[in-house]
Amino acid sequence: MPQITLPYWLFALLVALAAWSVIAGLFLPSVRWYLRRRASRTLDEVAARLKIRIEPFRLTKRQVLVDRLLYDPQVVDAAEAWAAEQGVSRDVALSKVEEYAREIVPAFNAYFYFRIGYALARGAAKLLYRVRLGSSDEAALAAIPPKSTVVFLMNHRSNMDYILVSFLASERSALSYAVGEWARIWPVEQLVRATGAYFVRRNSKDPLYRKVLGRYVQMATQAGVTQAAYPEGRLSRDGKLGTPRLGLLDYIVRGFEPESERDVAFIPVGINYDRVLEDRTLLLDLAPGAKRAKGLEAMEKTLDYVVKNLQLMALSRWHRFGYAAVSFGAPISLRQYLDERSLHLGKLDKEERFEAVGALGEHLMAAIARSVPVLPVALVASVFARQPERRFTELELKATAAELLGVLKERGACVYLPRRDEDYAVTAGLRVLVMRRAVTDEEGLLRARPEELPLLRYYANSIAHLLPA
Repeated sequence: MPQITLPYWLFALLVALAAWSVIAGLFLPSVRWYLRRRASRTLDEVAARLKIRIEPFRLTKRQVLVDRLLYDPQVVDAAEAWAAEQGVSRDVALSKVEEYAREIVPAFNAYFYFRIGYALARGAAKLLYRVRLGSSDEAALAAIPPKSTVVFLMNHRSNMDYILVSFLASERSALSYAVGEWARIWPVEQLVRATGAYFVRRNSKDPLYRKVLGRYVQMATQAGVTQAAYPEGRLSRDGKLGTPRLGLLDYIVRGFEPESERDVAFIPVGINYDRVLEDRTLLLDLAPGAKRAKGLEAMEKTLDYVVKNLQLMALSRWHRFGYAAVSFGAPISLRQYLDERSLHLGKLDKEERFEAVGALGEHLMAAIARSVPVLPVALVASVFARQPERRFTELELKATAAELLGVLKERGACVYLPRRDEDYAVTAGLRVLVMRRAVTDEEGLLRARPEELPLLRYYANSIAHLLPA
C-alpha cells in the first residue's frame, strides 16, 4: 500500500485547517445562537423595567450602519467635494469615508451593557465612593413623550463620570456616549464600543470626517437613540464649569423638524465628587512649566498609587473617597424652546444657526449649573478658599459653613447633607481635606496650607457659580 510522507509543518497546517473547519461549522454557530439567545432574553427583561426603551437603531448590525453612512447622499456629496479638493479619485474618498465610519460607529451589545457593564460600573462606583442621587424630577422625567429622543447633558468632572452616570441612569435607559480618542486603546476600545459609545476626534478640522460624524449623530437622534454628552467637551482643569462647545450639540439639533412627532428632550445632569481621582493631574495644566509624567513614568506612578491603596485595603485602613452625587434636572424640550423664540433652525443660514445653537448651549449649561450638587468637601473648601489666611476653630468653621449653606439653600442649590445633618456634613468634608493634607490642625486651629490652595480652590470652584461673588 503506497505511503505519503508529509513534512511536520504541512501536517500541522492540515490539522489546524481541519480543526478550524469543525469549529467554524459546528462550534461557532452554536456559540452565536447562545449569545443571541442570552442577548434577546436580556432585552426582554430590561424592556419591562426601562422607562425609555432601547431603540431598534441600536440593535442594528454594525456593518449595516457603516453601509448607511457610506451611501448616505450627504456623505457621498461631501466625499466627492473632498476628492476634488484633494485631487484624488472618488474611490479613495469613499474608502476614507468607510475608515471614518468604522472608527465612529459602535457595536452595542445588550447583554454586555446590562449584565457585565452594569455590574462593573456599580461595583467600581460603590467601591470608590458613597454614591448618592442628589435630586431627580421624577414627575417631569416620566412626562417625556414616548417618541422623544432623550439627551443627557452633564458637566465633566472626572473620567468616572461615564461609570457613575451609566450606573445611576441604568433604570432609565442605555446611554450612548460620545467618547474621546483617549479610549482608543486595546482592549478599552472594544469594551467601550460594546456599551454603544461612539468615538469622536475632538479637534479634527477634516470636513469629510466631520460630515461622517455629523450624519451618524443625526441618524441616531432621528432614530430616537438615548445619548449622553458633555457640552464642555473636556474635563474641567480648574473645577469651574466651562463654556459649551457647540459641535456635537449642533449635530444633534441640525436635522430637527418642529413638525415631526419626535421631540428632543435635553436632561441637565449635575455631577460632583468629594474627591476627583485626577484632580492633581488636571491642576498641572494650570501650572506653567509643571512637569507631567508621561509614558512609562505615568504608568509607574499609577501602578504605585494602586498598589498603595491595595495595601491599605489589606490592612483594613483604606477609606472610600467620600461622596459622589448626581442630580437629574427637569427636561428641556427642544420643540418648546424653539417655539417660544419663533425659531426654525432649518431655515437659518449657517451663521444664524450657529448663533442660535450658541444661545441654546448657554441655556442648557445654565440648567446643568443649577443641577450640580453641593457636597461636604466643596462646602468646606469654599470656606477656606474665601478666607485662605484665616485660622478657624472647629466651631467657627461650622458656623461659617452654616452661613454658606443658608445662602445656597436660598438660591435653590441642590445640597446633599449626609445623614441630613449639617454638623456631620462639615465634619465629613473636613476629615477628607485633613487626610489629604490640604488643611492642617495646629493645636485646635484649622488653616489652609498655602501650597494646597489650588486644590482647595478646585473643589470650591465646583459650586462657586451657585454663590454670590
